[in-house]
Amino acid sequence: MAKLKDVAEAYESKQTKNIAELDVVSVDLEVEDDEFEVEDDKGNPKVVKQKIAIINKERYRVPNSVLKQLKVLLEDNPKLTKFKVKKTGTGLNTDYTVIPIM
Repeated sequence: MAKLKDVAEAYESKQTKNIAELDVVSVDLEVEDDEFEVEDDKGNPKVVKQKIAIINKERYRVPNSVLKQLKVLLEDNPKLTKFKVKKTGTGLNTDYTVIPIM
């Protein structure tokens, strides 16, 4: 049995980064579904679903707007293998731009 002090000192919070933090992203990157629970503004539990990629044991969120833009790019250029994502704004005003890398 572990002491609370030892468990607290070893604790590392789960944190999901954003795909825009990567310099280059491969279209062959494995993506999986993820979900977590948060409280809404009334204190009721709410399930949030997201797509994530795991790279070197780090979790990166893949926003739906990135998937939508990448789909359009791949329809136009099926040979596209790499891209990067530029993030502007914060919170609900965040925008993502998918930039193909040749």
